[in-house]
Amino acid sequence: MDSETIGFMPAVKLAELIRRRKISPVEYLRGLLSRIATLGPKVNAFAYLAADRAMDDAKKAELAVMRGEQVGRLHGVPVTLKDLLMTKDMPTQYGSKIFAGNQPDEDAPVVSRLVAEGAIMLGKTTTSEFGMGSPGISRSPLTGITSNPWKLGYNAGASSGGAAAAAAAGFGPLHQGGDGGGSIRLPAHFCGVFGLKPSFGRVPFYPVSIGGHIGPITRTVADAALMLEAMAGPHFLDHTTLEGKPDNYVNRLREGIRGKRIAYSPNLGVASVDPEVAELAQSAVRRFTELGAVVEEVPTPWAKEGPELFRFFWSAAMTKYAQYLPEWQLDMEPGFVDSIKQSGSIPLSRYNEMRKREMVYVANIHRWFQDWDFLLTPSAPIASGALEKLLPDLAWVDFFYPFNMSWNPAASVPCGFTQDGLPVGLQIVGKRFDDLGVLQASAAFEELQPWAEKRPRL
Repeated sequence: MDSETIGFMPAVKLAELIRRRKISPVEYLRGLLSRIATLGPKVNAFAYLAADRAMDDAKKAELAVMRGEQVGRLHGVPVTLKDLLMTKDMPTQYGSKIFAGNQPDEDAPVVSRLVAEGAIMLGKTTTSEFGMGSPGISRSPLTGITSNPWKLGYNAGASSGGAAAAAAAGFGPLHQGGDGGGSIRLPAHFCGVFGLKPSFGRVPFYPVSIGGHIGPITRTVADAALMLEAMAGPHFLDHTTLEGKPDNYVNRLREGIRGKRIAYSPNLGVASVDPEVAELAQSAVRRFTELGAVVEEVPTPWAKEGPELFRFFWSAAMTKYAQYLPEWQLDMEPGFVDSIKQSGSIPLSRYNEMRKREMVYVANIHRWFQDWDFLLTPSAPIASGALEKLLPDLAWVDFFYPFNMSWNPAASVPCGFTQDGLPVGLQIVGKRFDDLGVLQASAAFEELQPWAEKRPRL
């Protein structure tokens, strides 16, 4: 197989061919590692590449298939992990020089589940510092700049920029991302791939997070469904995980969305959207009527509270990193340092007041969703831009953070390209717990307007 075939083969197809002994996991991985060695330096998507470990695991995977052993759903399929996820056999450095070489003594539950399904851990992908530095910009003081494969030197998004860039560049089919305020969906939007933030609690998060979501970044919806099946379900180390087991996402993807009621908001009443991005998103929205859905542009009155709330809690989250400034300030990302310094101290009474307002805001979102199956918006107000010209801007995530606070599932699906050849995404938001519905809506759009065969020229 050539480099393109190897790099862009979907996980669903690869897993099947490995099970049928049509593809050797060893030969596939050897070809993939060769592609990464050749093209990887242009993109800089990896914080750590576990080539030797991956090859050892590929040899074990091949031997298991040849012996006719029962194998998991992801047997022999390579997966990357974000450099915020704990791994006992690979460094977890949080994109920061403060934790350079840090080696945890246990795996996060997601890692154990992927390994149990036969996945091969390919390495750790780059992230902005602690997933917080310079909001939305794929830059880290530890690993440097991660480039958008569609235009090198352009932003791949953050904080899961390495995962999205790896998916877009054809560095394997499955990539784990994390999303606390758009960190899966923004990179997916910028890099022209599919990214899903599941319902909060669908996938175990450890150490436990009050707002973190773990989800897949892939080139196809079916691959994301397969990866989510492997990762989801309750876990004793995360008391916030949902009790129910995951749906049979892969086998139910093609049930369609005929008769579904879909709301569309071009700006949520708060965002300023680039005209070219707005036009591409609106064109994609119109296609949902071809799928038999009822689509209506409607107001979102709950959204006006969002910007103030998100900016307050973002600032509050910064305070815990102030402990590193005395010793590490000069080695930290400058935009991150500025954000920490600006956060200041927040009185407990003020924090409690804002938390109450947030609960009202969230209730209003869920009340509004009683009338709608899905909400469509642009994924982000702009397409990617040159990294040296970008300033961190929380306005980039105005379409994302409401559903981190409300815990709804939401995905970014590629919906077109600007005249400069930069990808644009459409966000699909579902009711709380309806991860299957979001995947089905995404799959229906993907079938109507495929994107996976569109590849950057590296």
